[in-house]
Amino acid sequence: MSKTVKSLLAATLVAITLSGCVVAPARPHRPPPPVEVVPVMPAPGYHWVAGHYRWGGNQWRWVPGHWRAY
Repeated sequence: MSKTVKSLLAATLVAITLSGCVVAPARPHRPPPPVEVVPVMPAPGYHWVAGHYRWGGNQWRWVPGHWRAY
């Protein structure tokens, strides 16, 4: 093989190898949940769904608790 073909083959091999080296950034730990004051039940037949953190974009976002009918 000619020197040019060997160089192109080596460059292609390096490019293919490096394309598989994708690193995802680590997520920070969830912050502690804030204190939620649970309001009075709106009517019988409801239960409280506690608030929680949801990963959104590049940060943790707090989703507040709410009453849900069951």
